[in-house]
Amino acid sequence: MKRILAGIACVALSVGAFAQGTVLFNNTEARVGIPGGAPVFDVGGTVRLEGATFVAQLFAGPNVDSLQAWGATPSPFRTGAGAGFWNPGADATRIIGTVAPGEVATIVVRAWEAAGGTSFEDAKAAGVKWGESTAFTVATGGVGSPPSLPANLVGLTSFSLVPEPSTYALLALGAAALFLRRRK
Repeated sequence: MKRILAGIACVALSVGAFAQGTVLFNNTEARVGIPGGAPVFDVGGTVRLEGATFVAQLFAGPNVDSLQAWGATPSPFRTGAGAGFWNPGADATRIIGTVAPGEVATIVVRAWEAAGGTSFEDAKAAGVKWGESTAFTVATGGVGSPPSLPANLVGLTSFSLVPEPSTYALLALGAAALFLRRRK
């Protein structure tokens, strides 16, 4: 009997050693603690991102230097009255494998044009519009037995996409042309 109890204790301890912190990947008012939530905007900061043309993904880790993408795929944005808010799917829980339950995770949400690819790195390399939130910290959920609920993204604030680099190049060329024209 003692061997069976010792075996059960070993299994319980080993499962606990692999526990991971959890958060709810959602930017609505109820989840971020800000009236109106934390919508994501297109370049200029007035038009909310809408539909599957844009996607968002959670990046998290123990600190800002260790951020990784969590979640199988990026989440598309809602449409209509839900524009600016991503749709995390049936289960908004994201497991952060590098942070223990109850520990503090550093989080950044990144959004980009879906045409740029399925990863943030691919999108930046493709030169599409992209943006990211400021880094913030959250004490993760998943503590105890049964595990506590996933933590909300309290601290997330709205952000806007930045134009693709070619837009900056066109603006610079236009400014240079105006400057040269005035000199003549």
